[in-house]
Amino acid sequence: MREVVQNDENAKRSSRIGCQRRSRLGRLARGCGAVALASAALLSGCAGPTGTRPAPGQGPSGTRPAPGQGGTRQPLSPRTRQAAAHARMVAAAKRWGLDRVPLTPPRPPAKKPDITARPGFEVDHQEDWGLPPVFTTIPTKQKIVFLTIDDGSNKDPRFLRMMQDLKIPYTAFLSNYLIEDDYGYFRKMQGQGHTLDNHTLHHPYLPALPYEEQRTEICDMQDIMEKQFGKRPTVFRPPYGNYNQDTLRAAKSCGIKYAPIWNEEVFVDHWEYREDDQKMRRGDIVLTHFRGRSDWNGTMIDDMRRFLNKITREGYAVARLEDYL
Repeated sequence: MREVVQNDENAKRSSRIGCQRRSRLGRLARGCGAVALASAALLSGCAGPTGTRPAPGQGPSGTRPAPGQGGTRQPLSPRTRQAAAHARMVAAAKRWGLDRVPLTPPRPPAKKPDITARPGFEVDHQEDWGLPPVFTTIPTKQKIVFLTIDDGSNKDPRFLRMMQDLKIPYTAFLSNYLIEDDYGYFRKMQGQGHTLDNHTLHHPYLPALPYEEQRTEICDMQDIMEKQFGKRPTVFRPPYGNYNQDTLRAAKSCGIKYAPIWNEEVFVDHWEYREDDQKMRRGDIVLTHFRGRSDWNGTMIDDMRRFLNKITREGYAVARLEDYL
C-alpha cells in the first residue's frame, strides 16, 4: 500500500454582601441613616465591587458619570474602548519582548472554504471513499497563517499567560503519553478558547502499523479526549506527517473529518519550509512543538517570540484554524 511520507523534520468574591448589610442598616437608621454617613459608606468601598474608590471622573467597569447626572453611569465610547484595548496590547507586546503588536486577524468567513487534499497528498480512493483530506494550506485571500502545536511534552505556565495576554489563537495536537501526567494544563488551555485535537496515543510511525493498530492509536485517543476534555475531535494530525490509506480509513471510522499537516515549521532558532522558494503563503499552517530547554536552546516563550515577530514583520495575522474548517 502506498504511503505518503513527509520530508520534514521532525473573580475573587466582591464586598457586595458587606455593602448590602450597610444599606439595610441605613434603611433602619442604625448608623447609615444620615446622608453624611451614606457618603462615608461609599467612600469606604460600598460604591464598587472591589472595595476601592474609582478614580475621579471614572466609574467602575469601563463607565463614567454622565455630565450633570451625579452617579449615573455612561458606557465608554467605542473609540475609547478601542484605544484602551490597543494600549493593553502594546503593554503585552512589550512585556513579552515582541518587536511590535501582533496583527489582528479578519473575521472568519461567512462561508467556509472547500477543503480538499493537497495535490500529491491523496491516497487511493481519497474522494470516492470520502477520506479525510491531508492539506498544508487553507484556501484564503487573507494574509493569515494558522498556528498548530504538537505533542504536549513541555507544560510551561508562562506560555499560557503569554498567548492569553497577546490573544493569539492556536490548535494543540496532543499525544496521550505526553499529556497524561497533567491533563489539567490542557483543560486550562481549552478554557482559554484554544482547540485540542488528536495526535494519537503514543505518536508512532503509523504507516508501519496494520489497520487495526492504527485504529487503536487514533480511536482510543478520541475516547481519552472525550473523557478528559468533553469532546471528540474531528481534526487529526498523523505523527511526523506520515500516513497511508489505512491511516485515513481508521481516522474516518473514529469521526475524523480533516487531517491537516503543515507548510512551515518553526523552531526556537530557525524556520523550515516545505516550499522550494522558502516563503510563507496566505493560509499556511505553521507547526511547532511543546518544547523547552531540555530539547531546545530556548523556551516556548522564545519560540513564540520568533514566530510572532516574523509573521508580524511580514504582514501576517494568526487566525483560528477551526474557524475555517
